[in-house]
Amino acid sequence: MHPAPSIILFTTLSGLGFGLLTFLGLNMPDVDGWVLFTFFFVGFALSVGGLLSSTFHLGHPERAWRALSQWKSSWLSREGICAVAALCVLGLYALLAIFFDTKVAALGFVGSALSLLTVFTTSMIYTQMKTVPRWNHWSTPLLFLSLSIGGGALLAAQTAVAGLFLLIATLTQAFAFWGGDRRFKDRGHSLKTATGLQNGELRLFEPPHTGTNYLLKEMVHQIGRKHAQRLRVLGLVFGLALPTVLLLSQTVGHVLAGLIVVLHVGGVLALRWLFFAEAEHVVGLYYGKHG
Repeated sequence: MHPAPSIILFTTLSGLGFGLLTFLGLNMPDVDGWVLFTFFFVGFALSVGGLLSSTFHLGHPERAWRALSQWKSSWLSREGICAVAALCVLGLYALLAIFFDTKVAALGFVGSALSLLTVFTTSMIYTQMKTVPRWNHWSTPLLFLSLSIGGGALLAAQTAVAGLFLLIATLTQAFAFWGGDRRFKDRGHSLKTATGLQNGELRLFEPPHTGTNYLLKEMVHQIGRKHAQRLRVLGLVFGLALPTVLLLSQTVGHVLAGLIVVLHVGGVLALRWLFFAEAEHVVGLYYGKHG
């Protein structure tokens, strides 16, 4: 699929933001006053900034609020509802904690649960798409959640938890690459299944139409194999594996923590770009393309 910058920023920033808010709702780290204000400011800035960036991908951003009404059938709608609920609950928790020195544990716990639920609903937007076999797998929500929790723990200075979940994310991402590369073929998708014509060998006589359209623009994207492999290595090593090793083997001070955050965010941006660029939509079969 076409890797739109707004969606890459949305999934990366909001995942980090809601991950951080998850720990803040659980009083991790245990800080007060302006230090706590700074942590919440970063968490809300990443979460809200990520959500706002996603609206730039819409044809009519001013109508985005209408998506909230389709919660019975749409994971996008459920994501929006969970995000608004999480931000409201944790906003109240932060207000009481920062300005009234009162931390309501139950309120923080609910906000943390809603934050994780928001990340899960985001992942399900992609997981439920049977037309994209690379996404349509249990590893997608596990990857989203482990990256969010690991990145959030890193920003919340919970190094042991961050190391553990970034290790899980590293293994899940490696598995997602390996399994995703073969899943389109394993699902049996072909020109025959796309057209319903089962006799003989099929080939495209000519494209379905002479011009471009929405499907070609949004659902079909081709990336060079060497370019993809290089980005995979860079994203896995610098975004996940190296931060994991540093977190689990070193005493992390402020300078090293800052370096790890930069490495992690940069690597996740590359991996998230690949997440969309390598997703082969079955509609590509009609155009002689699988990506």
